[in-house]
Amino acid sequence: MDVRFLDSLLSVVAEGSIIAAARAQGLTPAAVSQRIQALERELGVTLLDRRANRAEPTRIALDLLEDMRRIVLLSRQLKARAAPGEAVGKLRLGAISTMLTGLVPPLLKALGSRAPGITLEIEPGSSAQLFDALLEGRLDAALIVAPPGAAPERVELVPLRSEPLMLLVPPGAEDMPPDACFRRFPLIAYDPASWGGQIAARYLADHGLAPKVLCTLDGLEAISALVRSGAGASLVPHWPGLEEAQPLPGGGLYARRIVAALPRAPERPACQHALVDALTGVAG
Repeated sequence: MDVRFLDSLLSVVAEGSIIAAARAQGLTPAAVSQRIQALERELGVTLLDRRANRAEPTRIALDLLEDMRRIVLLSRQLKARAAPGEAVGKLRLGAISTMLTGLVPPLLKALGSRAPGITLEIEPGSSAQLFDALLEGRLDAALIVAPPGAAPERVELVPLRSEPLMLLVPPGAEDMPPDACFRRFPLIAYDPASWGGQIAARYLADHGLAPKVLCTLDGLEAISALVRSGAGASLVPHWPGLEEAQPLPGGGLYARRIVAALPRAPERPACQHALVDALTGVAG
């Protein structure tokens, strides 16, 4: 069975007529009609109800459409994977929560204009989870906090952002220095088990600050909401979209580095190159 014939049938169904489908596919109406007839002979059923200026799928064709679409899609994906020199196909991209809201939206727009043949399948998670998924081959790239240690040689880390540590305080406490702030308010801790949270914990230790801990969270958006409610104060990186945070003395020395983690030997170099090009364009 020729997949191109299935594609022509799907085009007729979508366009409503053989003439319109031929125009959309850059073929003659006779060529499209011959493809449909060949399919009908092979399957032994009538697939189109042909009228004067219309062509509608028969009942059996409607029953088969989902499978036909799946076959055509798989065929396109197979061709994309077999053509590593072309920037087409699906990329599995992992992203931490602040990058999902801060970097992924402009990335999608940039890729749409630079490499429209690429489709992103996005997976959220923590930096450690996504890095492990990349090492195991379950992701093609990951937008994460830079690993605390040296990355394996088979992984490339492309710098995207440097986010200095900031002081997040409840409304009305904006002029308080960190030591006075944490004497008055409990700490809503950025989880020290996370890679970004380790940086905040190191700042507290280096500056002799040992506030009472109200709770520990890995979600920066949730931390920000709790601080706004007056529940406590926190130390957080200056992620895209963060508002009303106070500069922290020496905070630039405790910056959270955001990187794109990528395999050094990708299956589809052209796709990876297009992704990196788009990322560096929107992250700058």
